Parts: sequence; C-alpha cells; structure tokens
Amino acid sequence: MNKYDIIIVGAGPAGISASIYIRRSNLNVLVLYSGTSELERAHKIENYYGFENGITGKELYNKGIVQAKNLGVSFLEKEVLSIEIEEDSVFQVKTSKESFKSRAIIIATGNKKLRPNIKGLENFEGKGVSYCAICDAFFYKNKNVAVIGNGNFALHEASDLVNIVNNVKILTNGEEAPNTDKFEIDTRIIKQVKGDKKVSSIEFEDGKLIEVEGIFIAQGIAGGGDFAKKLGIISNNDKLIVNENMETNVKGIFACGDLTGGLLQVSKAVYEGAKAGIQAANYLKSNIGYH
Repeated sequence: MNKYDIIIVGAGPAGISASIYIRRSNLNVLVLYSGTSELERAHKIENYYGFENGITGKELYNKGIVQAKNLGVSFLEKEVLSIEIEEDSVFQVKTSKESFKSRAIIIATGNKKLRPNIKGLENFEGKGVSYCAICDAFFYKNKNVAVIGNGNFALHEASDLVNIVNNVKILTNGEEAPNTDKFEIDTRIIKQVKGDKKVSSIEFEDGKLIEVEGIFIAQGIAGGGDFAKKLGIISNNDKLIVNENMETNVKGIFACGDLTGGLLQVSKAVYEGAKAGIQAANYLKSNIGYH
C-alpha cells in the first residue's frame, strides 16, 4: 500500500517521536529515511533524561526505531527525492523507484548542509548558483548548466533541467560517477567557480575550464532545505520557519528537529517531534474529516 495518513521524512529523534504520537492517534504513518543520522554519530550521550550511565547515539537511535515499529509504525529505507503537492490536499513523496501519498507531511531530516566547499561558490549564490532545479530552471532556458553531485538526488535535478536548458553536465567533484548513461558526467575535482557579476565558468584542479551560466547544487541526499525551496516553505539561513504548532506556511506540512534551528539537542528534537505529531494528527481530524 502506497497511501498513508501521514508521511514523515527522517528517522532521527524528531521523526520517531512524531511517529509514535501519530500512531497512538490511530493513524497510518510511514517513516522514510536514508543515510546516517547525526544521532548515530554521537559517541556517547550523557545529558539526556533516563540514562544514568549515558548511552551511545547509535543505541538510542536504534531503540527509537524499534519502539516505533512495536507500535505499528511503517518504515522504509528509501531516499526521498521530492515532495509535491497534488489536488485535494494530497502530497506525493517520490523516491527513486516508488511514490507514496499522504494527507500531511512532517519533515524531520535534520539540518543537512549540502553546500560543497568550493572556492567562489558562495559568492555566486543567486548569481548563477542555485539549490533548486525545478524552481530556477526557467531562468536558464537554452543555456549550458552543471549539476554538482553524484547520487540519485543529482540525477533527479538533472532530469528536471534537461528539457529546458541547452546542455546539462553532472560534476561529481572527485566522487564516484552515478550509474547512468543519460547525462554527460565529469568526475574531476573542482577548484573554483569563476565569473564577474554572474557565473561564467568552472575551473578544475587540472587547470582546465568549462563554460557554464548556471550551477545547481545537489550534493548528497535531499534535505529539509531542498524540499522547502520546491514547496514554497519559508526558511531563513537554512532553517525552516514554523509556528508554535510546528506548522510551516504550507498547509499540511510540519517540520521539527534540527532543521528548525535553536538548541541542537535530542531533548529539543523529541519535544518538537511530539508536538508535530500531535498537531499533524489534529490537522487531519479537524480539516480532512478523519475520526
């Protein structure tokens, strides 16, 4: 079954906390996740309630998932590439091979910083450097552009560009090339982005250049900031703006955890996840007619 009441993107403490409260509201919830959580990387956590001798981040992460599964929460380890709004307040969440639908979304991906460390890149943001292909593709109609990245997210962004721009290349910046024959791929390490008032070229470590008028960043996997740009969610300095009920400005979409800013602690993520889960459930019952 690919239809759920609520879909949560992210399986860290915020997403898991939300899923528990939603399931206890007798709603059907799916958690989609991929990659390594920041919590898993924590060697030892000694400032979280209830663990007198501390606990490793990986153990706490796994315990949360088991707890949610025991309550009947559905989990799928799949990379989310995009979230789209359909008619009748339905959301479609796309992965590389499947799509899932729900009436509400909770984004709990953590604050993934996807900007690669390339000289000049930050200087040209808004002047040829973009983080959203579907948002900005029209501005590069019939122009030559590059996508920086090497995973499914990069391929997805390139696919959104290919029928609008003149030419699109995927630059992996030294990473392994994705398995595709649809796009021209260059694996050389990037030295810097060059231009005057706007992007004009990319220089590689070998000293050679390619001329481009646009660069789209799609490094790693899509995070909350990427979804926000495409959905029209208001953000500030890579942080999603939410109200006291963890609601974004887009009806039916909630956000919680590190990507809302503030204290980057498990306790804060758990609280916001609980609030988002409760409010998302209330949203369905109040606005969609769930009982």
